[in-house]
Amino acid sequence: MSPQYQVRADYDAETIVVYQAYPAAVADPALRAKRFVAPFSFTRMTWIKPSFLWLMHRSNWGRKAGQERVLSVRMTREGWHEALSRAVLTTADPLTVGRAAVHVQWDPERSLRGAPLNHYSIQVGIGRGLIRTFADEWVVDLTDLTPRVRRIASLAQSGQAAKAQRLLPPERVYPMPEEIARRLLIGP
Repeated sequence: MSPQYQVRADYDAETIVVYQAYPAAVADPALRAKRFVAPFSFTRMTWIKPSFLWLMHRSNWGRKAGQERVLSVRMTREGWHEALSRAVLTTADPLTVGRAAVHVQWDPERSLRGAPLNHYSIQVGIGRGLIRTFADEWVVDLTDLTPRVRRIASLAQSGQAAKAQRLLPPERVYPMPEEIARRLLIGP
């Protein structure tokens, strides 16, 4: 049985993929620039999620208003670790959470059909003080996954779950530094 709290992600030796959903007004300029630019907000927390299926649940497969475009955000593992080293669990003391540069919360992971699973997916909120660093230094690539999202959703809705499953981005357990893992409840 797998631990309840693990980070599962698409990653390589240098980078990790996280997902976000935006309206076209934010996604299109970012994709053209290959980095986040206005009207992306640099003044409010932005939430990143390494679980593709959790974001599909959250954005209703890119059909929720303001979340119609699904982006794959490839960021440096160094930046990911830096963010998590500054993170505070949202279940901590409210004053501590309020002062934290990064927030972490755990939500039930989701199946292809959106059902909650018995393990959790990490959500990471990058606060105002780090958003420029995230956007300008940690993000190395942005990819529009919207067409793929639509195809997966269509297959799943038409009863072709096996075909839909094959189109999901690969995710495997991410090896977390021990100190970060212990603080954020991440299992082996």
